[in-house]
Amino acid sequence: MLLPNQLTVLRIILTPFVVYFLVNDSEFYNEIALVLYLIAALTDWYDGWLARKFNYFSNWGRIWDPIADKILTAGTLLSLVYLQKLMLIPVVLILLRDFLITGLRAYADYLNKPFPTSRYAKFKTVVQLVFINYVIVCHIFAKMSLFPVVAQDIFRIMIDYFWINIALGVVTLITLDSGLRYVFKHKKLIVQLFSKENRIEN
Repeated sequence: MLLPNQLTVLRIILTPFVVYFLVNDSEFYNEIALVLYLIAALTDWYDGWLARKFNYFSNWGRIWDPIADKILTAGTLLSLVYLQKLMLIPVVLILLRDFLITGLRAYADYLNKPFPTSRYAKFKTVVQLVFINYVIVCHIFAKMSLFPVVAQDIFRIMIDYFWINIALGVVTLITLDSGLRYVFKHKKLIVQLFSKENRIEN
């Protein structure tokens, strides 16, 4: 298995550990969660860099790399919902959109009719990652005894439930909008994917 694909598998394996340590009340466990999350996030960047640098592209990686990303995103977002930092409904809408589009792209790759990723979709991904990173870091830093009480209070203010969920609403709107644009832009190809001929071939 190519190294980028190994890193993709590692990201999937790390996700349940990130969730476990993140939802735990222990400050030490939360710090472990942050380290593991950063490692998982770095594998996403590094496997992409390796693939581009050394042309390590494969059908397996093309399908599973975005799925691994969505698994990590789902795990962290749902953990933040469990911790009562984020509202459930916007998170569910984000995850439904991402898994549906990712599944659609995986099916298109399987039929050798891949969808190109738009710049807007890439922008959406960056917005999601910045938001998730911000909430996780502030949540953990607000509990770290390493910081003085004043600093902990500032981090708590930075993820105030009301304002952070307004930001979540903006992220949700961008996510849904990018999904709708993606579907309308490729609607002819989507119809072809589910045509009778493709169903018979598979």
